[in-house]
Amino acid sequence: MKSNPSVDQLFDRIANEHLYIETLETQHRDMLDFHEVAVWGIKCALAAAYREGIKEGIKEGTKKSNSTKE
Repeated sequence: MKSNPSVDQLFDRIANEHLYIETLETQHRDMLDFHEVAVWGIKCALAAAYREGIKEGIKEGTKKSNSTKE
């Protein structure tokens, strides 16, 4: 999967805020790479990612509509 720094930062922020995972970088240690996470934490993280996707889609739609007006 191709890495996008801004998307990676977003994923890191969501993982930290909602799942209490400090980093999504592979640490090569089971206790650091595998986490027990509550289902409500997963739901909150997915909802946050969904909201960010909606905001990005709105920004892209605005860019496209502005470029067609010119």
